[in-house]
Parts: sequence; structure tokens; C-alpha cells
Amino acid sequence: MGSGLFPELDENALYFSRADEQEILGTFASYPFYLDDADWPTVEHYFQAMKFEDERYREKIRTASGPKQARKLGRSRLKKVRSDWKKIRTVVMTRAVYTKCRTWPLAGQALLDTADKRLVENSQYDYFWGCGRDRRGENNYGKVLTAVREKLTEEARDSAAE
Repeated sequence: MGSGLFPELDENALYFSRADEQEILGTFASYPFYLDDADWPTVEHYFQAMKFEDERYREKIRTASGPKQARKLGRSRLKKVRSDWKKIRTVVMTRAVYTKCRTWPLAGQALLDTADKRLVENSQYDYFWGCGRDRRGENNYGKVLTAVREKLTEEARDSAAE
């Protein structure tokens, strides 16, 4: 490790932003999928909607004009977030990413193609989902992607063995 304040970039890591609409592994990328009896335009729409138990508000988020609007609605402090949200948010994100990858083989293959890389959500401000400004964040989005990649790899191996 270098002598600087921040850890050096990991050469074996893929750094990306989940809010980049052009990033196939991101939550803002337009890869619609069907989950929980509804069609979702993006992972971000699904994730933000699941924060709430109010069905009408969930629908408002689901039909938001884009992922930025869905995120804005999901971050509203005027609506009460479900009490178990901190316990289930990683599971919710995992289900959405997995379903997206199973719905869109291109997205699933893009994830599988990162097999030798550590996946890092490069958010300066998010220390839960991202690596944070000092790269010491929890990187839970990277961990979700890694878990989904492992599941897809296992399924591909099982399918090849049949």
C-alpha cells in the first residue's frame, strides 16, 4: 500500500458507477424486467419502489419517467420507508440484479465476463453501496454483483453438465 491518504487503485478491480445509464452493470441502465407481478424499467425503479409499503407510491415510482426520477421519489422524506428496509435492501437489490441478468443474456454475460475482477461501485458519497471517497466504503453493490455472478456461473456449470 502506498504512503498516501487514500488506498491505491486496485489493478484487479473494475470501477464503475451504478448511476451511469450507459453502464450495463448499473442500476440506471435501461434493461426492463418482470418481477413481483410488475414490469420494471430499471433496477433503480424496482429498488426505490420496494422501500415503501404504500402500493400507490410504489406504482408512482415504477412508472417514473426515468431512473433519476425514480431515485428522487425513493429518497423523498415525505413518505415513510418500510421499517425492515435496512434488513432487506441488499436482498431486494440482489433479486433485481439477478432478474435483470436472467432476462437479458447480454447483461448476464457482461457480468460473467468480469470473472477475474473485483467489482467496485465507485461512489464518492455512498459508503454503503459504494467505495466512498477514500475507497474504504462497504461496496455492497459490488458484493451484490459478485454474488449474482457466482450464481450465474454455477447455473452455467450445472447447465453444461446436463
